[in-house]
Amino acid sequence: MTQAPIRGDAAAPPGELRIALEVQIPSDVRYIERVVELVRSQCAGMAFAARHCALNVPVALSEALSNAILYGNGEDPDKHVRIRANLDELRLVIEVTDEGIGFDLATSISDPTAVGNLEREDGRGLFLMQALMDRVERFDDHGNVVRLTLMRGG
Repeated sequence: MTQAPIRGDAAAPPGELRIALEVQIPSDVRYIERVVELVRSQCAGMAFAARHCALNVPVALSEALSNAILYGNGEDPDKHVRIRANLDELRLVIEVTDEGIGFDLATSISDPTAVGNLEREDGRGLFLMQALMDRVERFDDHGNVVRLTLMRGG
């Protein structure tokens, strides 16, 4: 796991701190916990709400990473997942990029509380991400990208 240096943005106005992280991991679920802790600790350091640091960020990011590893990259050890996190005084934006072909976000999200979905063991990750984050987007940028946004007051 590699980490880009944490730095303040020199273009930021006085008093506005920005942190940028970039991490690349192999398609191995054993790395999820370390990445989640790295991002969670930065949120805590930026004084995000305790609930966001203890619940929203860890659960949503764990789901995004596991989806990227298991479904996007098919657990292929030759493929990688890239994580970019940008934090400032207003928001946290996380981008999780895998080497998969992508998916349609709108048709991939299902309500796990619906009668036909209660017994299913899958299909909860995107639902949880949307419930815990202010915004969830998917797009292509030299790979399949899921962007999670959490507003400080969200």
